[in-house]
Amino acid sequence: MKSSSKIDKKPVKQKSSDFDIDKFSNDNKLNELLRSILIEIRFYAEDQIKHIKQCAQIGVALSVEKDINKLLEMIVDEARALCNADAGTLYIVDNDKKYLRFKILQNDTMKTRMGGTSGVKSTLPNVPLYKDGKPNHFNVSSHVAITGEAVNIPDVYEAEGFDFTGAREYDAATGYRSKSMLVIALKNHENDIIGVLQLLNAQIPETREVIAFSHEYEDLVASLASQAAIALTNTQLIQDLKNLFYAFIKSIATAIDEKSPYTGGHITRVVDLTMMIAEKINESDEGPFKDVYFTEEELEELRLAAWMHDVGKITTPEHVVDKATKLVKIFDRIFYIENRFELIAKIIENENLKQKIELLKNGNNNETKIKFLEENLTNTLKDLQEDLEFIKECNNPGEFISDEKISRIKEIASKTYYINDEEHNYLSKDEVTNLWIRKGTLTEKERKIIENHAAMTYKMLKQLPFSKKLSKVPEYACSHHEKLDGSGYPQGLTLKNLPLQSRIMAIADIFEALTAKDRPYKKPMSLSQALKIMGFMKNDNHIDPDIYDLFIKSDLYHDYAKKEMNPEQIK
Repeated sequence: MKSSSKIDKKPVKQKSSDFDIDKFSNDNKLNELLRSILIEIRFYAEDQIKHIKQCAQIGVALSVEKDINKLLEMIVDEARALCNADAGTLYIVDNDKKYLRFKILQNDTMKTRMGGTSGVKSTLPNVPLYKDGKPNHFNVSSHVAITGEAVNIPDVYEAEGFDFTGAREYDAATGYRSKSMLVIALKNHENDIIGVLQLLNAQIPETREVIAFSHEYEDLVASLASQAAIALTNTQLIQDLKNLFYAFIKSIATAIDEKSPYTGGHITRVVDLTMMIAEKINESDEGPFKDVYFTEEELEELRLAAWMHDVGKITTPEHVVDKATKLVKIFDRIFYIENRFELIAKIIENENLKQKIELLKNGNNNETKIKFLEENLTNTLKDLQEDLEFIKECNNPGEFISDEKISRIKEIASKTYYINDEEHNYLSKDEVTNLWIRKGTLTEKERKIIENHAAMTYKMLKQLPFSKKLSKVPEYACSHHEKLDGSGYPQGLTLKNLPLQSRIMAIADIFEALTAKDRPYKKPMSLSQALKIMGFMKNDNHIDPDIYDLFIKSDLYHDYAKKEMNPEQIK
């Protein structure tokens, strides 16, 4: 019965944590040995788990980082942390694959950091991959870049096959002792070598004693290097695409500025001033903008919108964009009028001469009549010249056309002359329409064409597949001519619907246009006059009063003026 009860009873499965080493054997020495082995296995397992977690975290961090300088620095930081290396250097293969370029240098003992986010540029020379047309296997870094093989050296002073003159010279100059070295290639997803990671002086954490890099560390760093290469390649591709995109945008902006010789540099200056205002808002710790802060992504979005704000002008006819005077249509038609008036003068002179000839033919040599004809000719030609000078004045964009001037233009236009018995007016209807422009150079029809560039900007930019972070670029770019009271264009937005970014750009665009020194059709406006006009615009609820006040109180306008305006304008 007892035996059957033992058979029927289920055995209890012992947990590994309940294992009692002392009950396993009666041999104390064996117990101690087993205990030591188990402890070592546990530490090893814990250490491996730690490394696995660390590698996973590093992989995530590398894949997330998009700033190349930070990424390069992170690669060296994390590699050194993995194997307790005192120093590390990162090289990147140049585009021509002729050199290794220094990117990061770190040395904890020497408290040295170069490249990355340190703000200190590397002064170290590039490492040539070829010498005299042959692969350079003398430098360990170039050897690894050429072969892709990892090199693990316990002591560089005792190593053979590589030239460590540079390391010895560095040690002699600084008192440092270069010893153990691990050099590993960074290979991208296509197995191309894009860089070399060089670690120096592995240490025992507790004592900081320099030791050789273990094969375990070599495998860990190799794994990290692989992840780093892929992350770096991805980041470089993203940066290259971004650079290409910005270069394309800038080339379009340049083309727009070049399209009009009267607005060269306008877009660049608007970008600069827009970003100056945005950064000043970020610095504000009081007033209406104390709680406003643009992130890096938002600043990039605004910058791109500023670069693209006039892209719609690509569709605007050049003679409208470039209309320097009122009579311009392809070219300035004042030259037509000058020639016409010269022709009219000749017609008047010929008519006067005919009258004199008739008097003489009829035997009427009356000096009084001839004198009258000559005086009449002189006065008529004088009036004609005065009319021409008046028209030339009205053609000037800086000339305001009053009702009185409009009446005189009508009077001149109503005068006629004859060619081949055909009657012609002194001025054509279209010339009169343009000379009647009270302010500026554009007719109402031409102004609509110009204003259409803002709508075209939106239409063109909406076709581009902007990322989520840049999705507001079309909206900001097309709204820089909107006014707070709704009288702007293209949508007639009011303050309620007008983004802060567009309001910033509007002030930058207006101030640049008023103070530009490169407009050949107008005298550069003084700073005081420009601020007076913008003050009126603020009072008329056309521009954002808070932004304008910040623009003035921060002295931002003066900083811009010193950079972009002629000295005589700043008064």
